[in-house]
Amino acid sequence: MTALWRRLFKQGLPADFTGELVGDESVLAQASVRGGGHLIATTLGLWLPGPRRVGWHLISKATWSGGALAVVEAVEEGAAGAAVVLVDLPPQRFALEEPGKVPEAVHARVTASFKSKHHVGDAWYLQRKVPGKGGVVLQVRPDPGADVEAVRVIAADVAAKIGDLKPAE
Repeated sequence: MTALWRRLFKQGLPADFTGELVGDESVLAQASVRGGGHLIATTLGLWLPGPRRVGWHLISKATWSGGALAVVEAVEEGAAGAAVVLVDLPPQRFALEEPGKVPEAVHARVTASFKSKHHVGDAWYLQRKVPGKGGVVLQVRPDPGADVEAVRVIAADVAAKIGDLKPAE
């Protein structure tokens, strides 16, 4: 009943929000962006003006400075075995009229999505929780100028070794 009530009355959402929360997704914090739109932190990700939601596991970095939240979103460029290869997009800067709890909520959720992170060779290897789904995904972010194909081969090998360590179900 709670999810239905929230959908009908957009509880915790700005009146002009046109996105749609799914399942048990709930609002953690929201703030108006100067120039229009809103940033809305939910249990599943960060809604950007437009609106579109970026899952917490696809936010590489978020920093709060000078009244603005800078967000670096990653996109999945392909697979390397069971690993996902990421590429960072240019940072987006959102000047917030009244930030409220948005900076803290974003920081907490992005940080909590990391299970482990290691820089080895020419890439970052990240194990991250995917919101709304069980388990952890192995992500690989090659450094600028890295041999991406070599990183893919290594990432596929790492993913296979991690898979071998998991107990049989």
